[in-house]
Amino acid sequence: MSTTLKHRTLSSAIVDQLRQAILDGSYPAGSQLRQDALAQAYAVSRIPVREALFQLEAEGFVKIVPHKGAIVSGLSLDEINDVFELRKLLEPRLLASSIPAMTAADFEAVAGMEAAFEAAMSAGDISRWGLLNADFHMALYARATQPRTLSIVSGLLQTSDRYTRLQLQRGSSIERAQAEHNELIQLCRGGELGEAERLLIDHIELVRRDLVEFLEAGGKE
Repeated sequence: MSTTLKHRTLSSAIVDQLRQAILDGSYPAGSQLRQDALAQAYAVSRIPVREALFQLEAEGFVKIVPHKGAIVSGLSLDEINDVFELRKLLEPRLLASSIPAMTAADFEAVAGMEAAFEAAMSAGDISRWGLLNADFHMALYARATQPRTLSIVSGLLQTSDRYTRLQLQRGSSIERAQAEHNELIQLCRGGELGEAERLLIDHIELVRRDLVEFLEAGGKE
């Protein structure tokens, strides 16, 4: 294995672990992520740690601040609007491309994703909510023929994981999310693409609106 590939492999593993630690609150907003301490904790050099922090900055989880290093980002109203508006533009396009090509087995896989999502909700397993929600959406888009758009949406869902978890902890959001997911499955199974696309846009918009109201009311993570 080349040195470059080895560093990339280490960096990817560190990205995954740090992202999860930020999502589960181990590193709350404002926390400083020190390269030396992280390198020591992971028993690696500073190079893969630095690469991991740059990747997390690109994903919006940290900010690299001069003379301070990497700081865990707080919830951002601008980012919420940007991410969810992009999702509203791109995800219906993927849905329209994917659904006509999906098989019965594909729909069973989607239903399985939704069942796992609902089980995690019932169990209060907050750490998995965002990931399972993303898995559900990506399963619906699996047959889409736009690989670049799929890659972008996958990144957007990953970024919105942090926000989705927060939104799902608010009142009736859990029941509404489950109902909308199941209705979306039924519309897609029935080939009602226009209705499915409209529901998907409304579904994403309601999450955005919930989060904006939360932040404007002074909410914190």
